[in-house]
Amino acid sequence: MPGGMAESNAVIIGAGAMGGVFGACLAQAGVDATAVDADPGLVEAINDRGVTLIEGESQRTVRLPATTDVASLPDPDVVFLFVKCHHTKAAAESVRPRLRPSTRVVTLQNGWGNADVLASLLGEDRVVVGVTYTSATTVEPAVIRTSGPARTVLGPLAGPDSLADPVASALEAAGFPVERPQRVLDEIWKKLVLNAATLPTAALTGLSAGKLASTGDMRWLVDAAAAEAVEVGRAQGFEVALDERLESIHSVLDSAGSGKGSMLQDVEAGRRTEIDVISGAVLRRAREHGIDTPVTRALYALVSGWETAREHR
Repeated sequence: MPGGMAESNAVIIGAGAMGGVFGACLAQAGVDATAVDADPGLVEAINDRGVTLIEGESQRTVRLPATTDVASLPDPDVVFLFVKCHHTKAAAESVRPRLRPSTRVVTLQNGWGNADVLASLLGEDRVVVGVTYTSATTVEPAVIRTSGPARTVLGPLAGPDSLADPVASALEAAGFPVERPQRVLDEIWKKLVLNAATLPTAALTGLSAGKLASTGDMRWLVDAAAAEAVEVGRAQGFEVALDERLESIHSVLDSAGSGKGSMLQDVEAGRRTEIDVISGAVLRRAREHGIDTPVTRALYALVSGWETAREHR
């Protein structure tokens, strides 16, 4: 992104909970940010009222231009994707004609595999990958309850670390604590362990994150799913330790309160989930390494069965 923050041009594709938080924070920091979403009702709400972020007992409303048509926008310096995994390919194809050689495309999406889709369509040398521990829940269109900007880890998918510099600068200006590890894919797998342990379990039980591990049986289930994902990650060469992951997961859940995981939000709304890039991603890699993952397989079967019953498959 050339120039100062105010001169930067960012497009946020997917203006739901996470896209709304990032878009609003970037806009408030002086980045020329625009949200893009396929839902005309959501776009109208954002344009009419702005994005309202509720953080604890306080709230703020930020003006954020929004549109359904990415082709109507100037060529962006950076594109953030916050769509569900099954919309990643379509989102990439929609923005591809607007990309300049220097444009960065950023995925902080849940799961494993979004970066590969972006690299195959847009070129790996422009893709910045990472994870964020920012939480966000939609209260109503353009109104989002959030923890506020939280730890965000990112780095280039390929090429020098400097490829991610403008993205990190923009997010830091917007209040996000940014980390730049040498092995960013390790961090993405660590987040996948968290998601594989907590998202399907919450979606199947209806438990909020704060209550997910409140009983011995549920804590055992969460821990068992995490252990399988760790074993698979280590087989792939990722530096991920079970003790560290369990301690981190327990800490996240103990402090999560009434927040709901994204997969539970999908189930409650009757939407297709991201189980294929979460538990499904662990299963695919487990088969490659000959690792048995019965807990992950059961969670995947139950969530995908729920989707089949609702004709999402």
